[in-house]
Formats: sequence, C-alpha cells, structure tokens
Amino acid sequence: MSYGKLVRDNIPNIIKQNGEEPITRILSKEEYKNELEKKLLEECNEVLETDDSRIEELADLLEVIIALGKLQGKTFEDIINVCEQKRLKRGAFDKMIYLEDVK
Repeated sequence: MSYGKLVRDNIPNIIKQNGEEPITRILSKEEYKNELEKKLLEECNEVLETDDSRIEELADLLEVIIALGKLQGKTFEDIINVCEQKRLKRGAFDKMIYLEDVK
C-alpha cells in the first residue's frame, strides 16, 4: 500500500512489529515544512470530522503545531506563552461571542 505522507517517528517500528517492511526516507527541511503544512490541514479536517475521539485528534493537531514551532526555533513553552499573552490582551473564546457587523 502506498501512503506518501509524513508519519510520527515510531510508525516505521510499529509497521515492522506487524511483520511488514516500511519504505521510508528522510525529508529535506523544505520538504519537511511542506509536509507539516499538509499534515496540519489533514489533522484540522480530522478534528472537524469527529466528535467521539476529538481529544485524540486535537492532540495530533497540537503535535503538528509543536513541530512547526520547532522549525521556527520555538518551543512548546514559547507557543503557550504567546497564547497566554494573546489571551490576556484579546481574550479567549470562552464567552462564545459572534461578531456580526461593525458600524
């Protein structure tokens, strides 16, 4: 079966444990960035398509976000800090406010 996509680091070993032989290669930095961006969209769609295991899909999405941050030289903590700063300045989404128009 052909996959042609970025996978988590342990997937090749899991495939081997299942008695199959994975065919892999290491991506260039540019390819890696492009594949992470594809994975970001894939994981976003999976979050939107499920209700039951949404927490699992959100965790996958977060893992991609962390990897994209690393490409920019940022850590998970850096991302969380920026998130907190934005929350303090602009708020969160807790109040469910829907902006219809501005006059």
